[in-house]
Amino acid sequence: MRKPNRDGVLAAAAKIAEILPETPLLSFERDGATIWCKAESLQPMGAFKLRGAWHRLTDLDAQQRADGVVAFSSGNHAQGVAWSAKRLGMPSTIVMPSDAPRKKLENTRALGAEIILYDRMTEDRAAIGAALAAERGATLVPSFDDAWVIEGQGSAGIEATAQMEARAGGAPDRIVIPCGGGGLSAGIALACPDAEIVIAEPEGWDDMRQSLETGEIVPVGPNPPPTACDALQTTLVSPLTFEVLSGRGATGVAVSEAEVAEAMRFAFDKLRLVVEPGGAAALAAVLAGKVELGERTLVIISGGNVDDARFAAVLSA
Repeated sequence: MRKPNRDGVLAAAAKIAEILPETPLLSFERDGATIWCKAESLQPMGAFKLRGAWHRLTDLDAQQRADGVVAFSSGNHAQGVAWSAKRLGMPSTIVMPSDAPRKKLENTRALGAEIILYDRMTEDRAAIGAALAAERGATLVPSFDDAWVIEGQGSAGIEATAQMEARAGGAPDRIVIPCGGGGLSAGIALACPDAEIVIAEPEGWDDMRQSLETGEIVPVGPNPPPTACDALQTTLVSPLTFEVLSGRGATGVAVSEAEVAEAMRFAFDKLRLVVEPGGAAALAAVLAGKVELGERTLVIISGGNVDDARFAAVLSA
């Protein structure tokens, strides 16, 4: 299996720069320090995921493009793949959980993808996706267990570093990142080799944190608690992402549902951003004091695809 590397991240960043403007770098003050936020929630499809999808799909040859792609996702990777496939004129099929947020389902369909629904608690989305890809002769594009996808997500770190060097006086020394399967955090770890990496996960779904602490991959336990962070409900991280993060000495923290909701309210009130629960996990960790601040701390706000009713309920709570 091909492993991700920093040269691949740089290649992905160059590709992304050709088709998209940089996402904004915002800031706020906390405990006498300036905290910088990379607003990936402002991507065209509302999350960072198109970075990895674009890097992967643009590396397919003409026949592979004609045969199309299959992906599995709770919604953001789905939209990233569908967005990229539509732009490249390719067919796409996405395996999505039946309880995915309505907005993510609707947006993925609007981008032209075929959607196959599954039950996230009783069915294996990877197995369903692999069977569909084999049946159709399509290329399977995992949401994080793929070298190209990891490298593509890391392009956010290349962008943010250049922005912080211009505005903050230097590259980030500590980066806090929402983590599901670890594609974004592993990619940024490759992109920013001198920064300390801290990943943030919902309580009860913090398998990457436990894996990093024990030195081996630990799955989410049985009957995990419900969480609003649908984008971070990964039950088992991949060897690719774990190897990168473990090798970099990354650490992890878990955040509560209340802390995530508070971060969503803070982002709306102070940064004027609509952020989905999973996208607010890293910000939640910082606001809750669970991460020691560095001289130049960078927080990744990874997505903003949240249903209107859920967002309104969080704001009014």
